[in-house]
Amino acid sequence: MSIRIGDIAPDFTAETTEGTIRFHEWIGEGWAILFSHPKNFTPVCTTELGYMAGLQPEFARRNTKIIGLSGDPVEAHGNWMVDIQETQGHAVNYPLIGDRGLEVAKLYDMIHPNAESHGPRTAVENQTIRSVFLIGPDKKIKAMLIYPMSTGRNFDEVLRLLDSVQLTAAQMVATPVNWKPGDDVIIPPAVSDEDAKKKYPQGFKTLKPYLRTVKQPQ
Repeated sequence: MSIRIGDIAPDFTAETTEGTIRFHEWIGEGWAILFSHPKNFTPVCTTELGYMAGLQPEFARRNTKIIGLSGDPVEAHGNWMVDIQETQGHAVNYPLIGDRGLEVAKLYDMIHPNAESHGPRTAVENQTIRSVFLIGPDKKIKAMLIYPMSTGRNFDEVLRLLDSVQLTAAQMVATPVNWKPGDDVIIPPAVSDEDAKKKYPQGFKTLKPYLRTVKQPQ
């Protein structure tokens, strides 16, 4: 099945390093980041998992849980997690799904639906399992990122993306290019000038009739 922004994130039951979870139940009433990896002991993914462990308190502060996935069984994750802490300086402090059968990878359209799951697979065979899914409290996909196996993901950008998505979900605004928290935001065209004047009595800037900016609402 194809996964698109706005779709309900497929629910699943899986074994993780923190026990069996049912995904929607595990998310609860908050937000979630699901990020996937082709295989254990891959160098780029090792750096990513460690960096996300360092960022975990920032995600928690935003009421967001993070969960990783690797195309290897849970029982194989332990030694990799030791390597991650040793080389990256952070212990993995979030669950890591074991997806040896590729069930979750196929459910989220990260790998060909006919990919064979029996027997050992190489990282190259699983190279498309390199996605990030941002999921809202309504269990809908809010954003997706897909990277090649050779390029480390920018998880500072994922945090910035989360800030934007949470802000625009709470306020009728949009964020411009390279926006960071605290920067001015855009008033969407769906908001009339009359309504904008009521909502922003402090005023806003009109660059074009369709491009109006205002101080970020709190």
